[in-house]
This record gives sequence, C-alpha cells and structure tokens, in this order.
Amino acid sequence: MIVSTRLGAMVAAAIAMVAASSLLPSAAFGQERAQADGSAGSSQAGKTRMNQIQFMGAHNAYHREMQGAELAESIKIDPGYPSWGLYSHASIPDLLGRQNVRGLELDLLPDPEGGLYRHPLARKQAGLGPIDDPAMAKPGMKVLHVADQDYNTTCRTFVDCLQQVRTWSRANPGHVPIVLQLELKQTDDRWERLGGAVSPPWDAALLDGVDREVRSVFSDAELITADDLRRPGLTLEQSILKHGWPTLDSARGKVMLFFDNGGPGTIRDMYLDGHPNLEGRAVFTRGNPGDPDAAITMVNDPRGANTAMIQDLVKRGYMVRTRSDEPLSTVKNKEFSRVEIALASGAQLVTTDFPTVGMAARYDSDFVAELPGGGAVRCNPVFSRRDCRENRLETVGGAASAR
Repeated sequence: MIVSTRLGAMVAAAIAMVAASSLLPSAAFGQERAQADGSAGSSQAGKTRMNQIQFMGAHNAYHREMQGAELAESIKIDPGYPSWGLYSHASIPDLLGRQNVRGLELDLLPDPEGGLYRHPLARKQAGLGPIDDPAMAKPGMKVLHVADQDYNTTCRTFVDCLQQVRTWSRANPGHVPIVLQLELKQTDDRWERLGGAVSPPWDAALLDGVDREVRSVFSDAELITADDLRRPGLTLEQSILKHGWPTLDSARGKVMLFFDNGGPGTIRDMYLDGHPNLEGRAVFTRGNPGDPDAAITMVNDPRGANTAMIQDLVKRGYMVRTRSDEPLSTVKNKEFSRVEIALASGAQLVTTDFPTVGMAARYDSDFVAELPGGGAVRCNPVFSRRDCRENRLETVGGAASAR
C-alpha cells in the first residue's frame, strides 16, 4: 500500500474531527480538569493519571525491510518501494526495553483458514518457496505491512506479537501502560490482479476473532478496556470526561489496545454494532469527540492548526496519538522540526520510525525521535499534575526509567 494514500485519508479524518470537537460541553472539560488538578472529585485526587503522561511509540513496530532477491522483486512490483519501505525496527522486547518505547503499532490481516500469506508474490517471482514458518499455515491474524510486497516482520502472527509484549510486561511489571495501536488491513487490489493473495473482507466474525486472540494472551487483570472505565448510566466518553482515566498506580503493568480505523460505515461501526460503548470488547475504537465510544483518537500531523487541536483534545480528557516523522520523507527532506512540535502538542502517544540513534544513518542522518533525556515516559507538557514527578512515573528493572 502506498503510504501517501493512507495518510491522505487520515488527514481528512483529522479535519472532520475539528468540527466534532466543538460539540463537547465546556462543563465536561471544567469538571475533568478540576479532578485532574486534584482540586475536586474522587479519592484518587493527588495521583497522576495515565492520560497525564507522554511516551513514544513505534510506527509499524514489527517492520523489517525486504532483503536480497525478494527486495529486487518488491522493487519491480512497486518501483517506489525504497521511498517508503526501507526501514527496520528492533524486536518488540528491544523496543520496549533498550529503546524505551511504550506504544506499538501492529498491522493485522485476516487469515481465517490459514496459509493465505505463506507464498507472497515477491517470493514467487524470485523463484522461492513458501515462507518457512509453520505459524503462517495456521488460522489467525497475521502481522505484516503489504501482503505480497513488504511482508518481513519480527513477529508474523498477532498472537506471537502479543505474547512477546506479555513476556516483557510480566518481567517488568512497573511499566506505564503499553498501548497497542491496531490497523486492520486488506490486500491491495493492484497486487491481487498480479496473482497475489486476496484477503477476506473484515466482518463481525473476524472482529470477534481479534477479541478472542487478545484474550487468549492477556488476562482481564492485564488489560485496560472500556468496561474498566465506563461508569453506570454514562457513555464511555462521558465517563472519561467526567471521572478521568485510571491512575498510574492502578494501571502500571497493563496493556491497552485501540483500532486506528475510523470513519462512518467502516470497521469501527461493525465493531460497535451491539456494543455502542464497547461493552465486553477488548479493544478501544478511534472515537470521534461527541460519540459514545470516544476516548482515544488520532491527529497524525501535529503541525499548523493541528497543534491547538491536539492540545484542546488532551485538555478535555482524551488520549491522542500523533506522529513525529514519516518514513522516509522526514530524514530524506531533513525536516526535523516535527518531532519538537509533536512533543509540545501534549499528545500522549507520539509514534516514530526512528526511536534510537543509528536508525537513520543509512540516510546520512543522526535523527532520532525521543523524549527529552531519552526516558520512557515524562509528565505531559500540556496536561500534567503540578505535583507530577518523572522519577516516580515508572520503575522498570529496579530503576526509574525517566531520566
């Protein structure tokens, strides 16, 4: 899939969200802010909440660029591949550990019968056999970027990726919540016409399957779900705006997931069907302000007027994801101001493809996107408590991760 096409759709969704945000009552903002400052509300006043911090995430956290004969064939399939596909991430344990990432984006493709993506087009054209991994032959969600062209990954199945997160989390129980951003994808019709895989359309059964796979790895006690936040008689949105998010003390060591698919008549609507407030669901949706399911949203480009939009959403009580860079235009165009803008916006989750020094070196750049000081978490620059102390936000491996 061409990256610029996807971003165009995301920007359009962000513009629509500006108008939607004006529907929120000012009283809700005032009430939530008072509780966050510890001047009103619950017995948890005086404690930092999980939406009052900021952390880095890895865009396409599973991604490994193509190599050798497969790379050559991938470029034949799409000559533009080097402009968007030549970047690689460390394994999930290293992202979470050595690189201090607390957000991971995973792209999921449905494979209800198993084996659908075992013999991608690039391998066929290179004269290679199927991918030598038994897990690829089994039913279940697969994690890859583009099924027939850009499919190298550090964890091929959704369950495998989740198990890697769980293993690291259980070994480091003092971490702030790990946020998993899920993009539900389908195969590209251009590659389908060339003889590539044809994925089934997402439907209610497949979405229920995502929930099952999540719960097959994580216990209820290890997850943060909408059921944990929603209050009696209130929608999910009303609950987080009025009562706020959990404190870090109650959320450490847990995992939260959300779909970044949005818009009307889409996957989000199917997932909400029968669950308008995400009752019983394992994953949050990308909600639009004013909708019952609104809790987490995205504004991918933090620049220009979007800075104020993000700041407003964060202050209202939403969690927001934005991006500090894009592969690979940021380093090729040497446009490095975006990372500072993203961090200053207050978006809780700032995702990057360059979370550590050296990843941009092949482009003659030392660019890295990280929190000031290189830690895993910091007090939110727009919406943190006055008594927030970064050395108390998280302890991993016996030492505070904020530096």
